[in-house]
Amino acid sequence: MRPLKTLTLLGFTPILNGSACRVSPLFSQRDLHQCYTYSTTTSAPYESFTYRLAASFSAKGKWFNPKTDLLSFNESNSLLRESIARRRPASGQDAFFISSIGNSTNVAFGVADGVGGWIESGIDPAHFSHGLCENMADIARSTERGMEAKLKARELLQKGYNAVVADDSVTGGGSTACIAVGGNNGEFQVANLGDSGFVQLRPNKIYYSSNPQTHAFNTPYQLSIIPPKILARSIAFGSHPFSDLPKDASITNHTVTHGDVLVFATDGVWDNLSSADILRLVSRFMTGFNGWEAGEDGYKASDDLDWLTTEGGIPKEHENSLQALLAVAIAGEAKMASLNTKVDGPFAREVQKFYPGEDFHGGKADDICVVVAVVVRDGGEA
Repeated sequence: MRPLKTLTLLGFTPILNGSACRVSPLFSQRDLHQCYTYSTTTSAPYESFTYRLAASFSAKGKWFNPKTDLLSFNESNSLLRESIARRRPASGQDAFFISSIGNSTNVAFGVADGVGGWIESGIDPAHFSHGLCENMADIARSTERGMEAKLKARELLQKGYNAVVADDSVTGGGSTACIAVGGNNGEFQVANLGDSGFVQLRPNKIYYSSNPQTHAFNTPYQLSIIPPKILARSIAFGSHPFSDLPKDASITNHTVTHGDVLVFATDGVWDNLSSADILRLVSRFMTGFNGWEAGEDGYKASDDLDWLTTEGGIPKEHENSLQALLAVAIAGEAKMASLNTKVDGPFAREVQKFYPGEDFHGGKADDICVVVAVVVRDGGEA
């Protein structure tokens, strides 16, 4: 094992204490590792990959604590269905999920952002976003044997939405969603509806960046349940609440390779950090811990990624994995940027573009949620 630089040398100082992590029901029983860390394995004779996943989050108006804004799992965890409002992580109106697909080594994961405007109608949009993610995790995990490779991102989003609509405890609300279905063959499909989004990073470059879907400035596409009274009142005043459908989601197909980093996040991240900001942050950690290393033709993925993305692969005092560090770093950086009143973030620049008369500067406070996947070729060979 090669000696590793410490987080302090990299300019990042939070201490990740696995013993302080909490337990959450949002993952399937067999899926999960330290701090929302998830790993798939396969014995296929052809080139195959694992998605080493982690998540971090911070609710608006709450201090970000890297010790607690991660969750720990064990074999006894299960996705409880009796109430979508119970035992959810402290991510505010943002939600996320990670699950295996059936009994296969394929995975499904993603984020959802409850549309805050519903609060004005007396409805907590967190019920919708968390319910959507919990249902998608449950549906992915329950996929029948032999059908795992056939599950598509839009189908999963549609089934999750149908389940929320059928849930009597969800009386209204809305959410964006950006979800992925990843195969161990290196192919993954994304369904993105609204202004959550993702980037696919390779050593020191942005390989792909999703585009937001909006009806107008700060008005994203959104899945919704509109109560009849609210719908009637809106029509009476000559308007109609936005209610998009899973069929409206943008569907993109991608291929991963060893060392790719996938970052899925809600707009609490993207309103405060650009894709270039994310790349700089991820590159600092990936190169600092030798996940990406310099070669004759530039940077490439390291053979060390297999153990770096295994619990305990990072120095013992941090008790974590590379993907967990990346998730915490991104969520923490987005949190700091959102509270900065002097440095304009992407949202502030958009306000100035569309409304030049508005005196809006700095970051944008919001719920923050990020899911990070580090892709590792099975066998650890680069």
